[in-house]
Amino acid sequence: MNAPTVPSTGLRSFDRLYIGGRWRAPAGDELIEVVSPSTEERLGEVPAGSPADIDLAVDAARQAFDSGAWPGLDPAERSRLLRRVADEIDARVPEMTHAFTAEVGAPLALSEMIQKMAAHFWRRNADLLDAMNFEQGRDWGSGAGTLRREPLGVVATISPWNGPTANISMKMAPALAAGCTVVAKPAREGPVSTLIMAEAIEAAGLPEGVVSIVPAGREVGEHLVGHPGVDKVSFTGSTVAGRRVMELCAGRIARVTLELGGKSAAIIADDIPFDEFLPGLVAGGIGHSGQVCAALTRVLVSEVRHDDLVEALAAAFAATKVGDPFDPATALGPLVAERQRDRVEGYLELGRSEGARVAAGGGRPADLPRGWFVEPTLFADVTNDMRIAREEIFGPVVSVLRYRDLDEAVAIANDSDYGLSGSIYATDLDLAGSLARRIRSGQVFLNGCGTTLDAPFGGYKQSGLGREGGPEGLEAFFETKLIVERGL
Repeated sequence: MNAPTVPSTGLRSFDRLYIGGRWRAPAGDELIEVVSPSTEERLGEVPAGSPADIDLAVDAARQAFDSGAWPGLDPAERSRLLRRVADEIDARVPEMTHAFTAEVGAPLALSEMIQKMAAHFWRRNADLLDAMNFEQGRDWGSGAGTLRREPLGVVATISPWNGPTANISMKMAPALAAGCTVVAKPAREGPVSTLIMAEAIEAAGLPEGVVSIVPAGREVGEHLVGHPGVDKVSFTGSTVAGRRVMELCAGRIARVTLELGGKSAAIIADDIPFDEFLPGLVAGGIGHSGQVCAALTRVLVSEVRHDDLVEALAAAFAATKVGDPFDPATALGPLVAERQRDRVEGYLELGRSEGARVAAGGGRPADLPRGWFVEPTLFADVTNDMRIAREEIFGPVVSVLRYRDLDEAVAIANDSDYGLSGSIYATDLDLAGSLARRIRSGQVFLNGCGTTLDAPFGGYKQSGLGREGGPEGLEAFFETKLIVERGL
């Protein structure tokens, strides 16, 4: 296999940050060096946001919300501008796709899908805004009045690197639709595609102050979350970081939406043939090199089918092409960073020490000496008390667990600190539906897996608070006010 190469077109560097609707020189001199996870070569650089840049962005957002036209703009005009942003993103999908594949290592097809998802969220929220009823009459017998939806205020969004343009759009588009102003802090990894998206937002003609996009590290993110000028924080990331967001917001009772980690289970019923679900199960477990919060990383199968399923999954993992993300035939690219590869390799050793059996993978690909690659790895003979079955690994690692009957399968699936997603695979759809209703998770797929673009997404337990996407995601950026017209 040839070593991965970054196409000769290279990757654009940036020397300014998008603050308050304008490109500004950064307050500090720290740079984010963009390094290819496929080749370990330096690709470019962008400025790292500082606390001073965040202060400027929040001040601009605060002024635009408190004194600007955006919150009171005719919703039809906000809707029109959201659609303009979607059109401008569409025009940049090829460049954003290339940038994301280069800087994060996502295979081209996946990268393109993520950029198209970003545009979709802007159009979807424009549609929701068009259908929104901002005032409703209420009568409660002893009184009556009008219930109003009003924009919540200045919103801080913090997004991870595994799909930044789509994740920012999933947060920013409904916030702007509601009439809020936004300061977005994407992760240090994958900053170029997010700044290209900032160019799309600028080209769409949103008013000054309404949007800022400031890539930065964790410390700067904490400064943004704790900023007294921020009314709501919408965060996607680890459960540990989500707890810290809650701590920082608690002092001023700032609103929060948290989409956090997962350890999702797939229950395989005995009545469904393997060939009806195996490709989807593999993609759901190790797609994007397992760097997906909703990945199906626990596969639950009956004792009588355990060995056969392990054999089938192991063969599928072994046949998965790992390598150059710019090669259209590649299914899995590298992990995003060396530290992430080190973390995953630590879990591979942990799984062995806990007594799990490596049925496929288990290390670095021998033919890829450069880059932060890990083989898709399947653990068998796993019990639910093992750390590899309980902790989010965020790599291409899947565990297979046995169950005696379906009641035990549900108990194992629910025996987790997390509750983000899950799947039931069964020919009997009534059975699948009944099992899904017993799973303590924010979403459960019947004979499928993935993400839902137009419906609420979020988790139970330590997988988060609130929902993103669909009408529920838009509602999260409103406050409600009751104007009492008569009452006791």
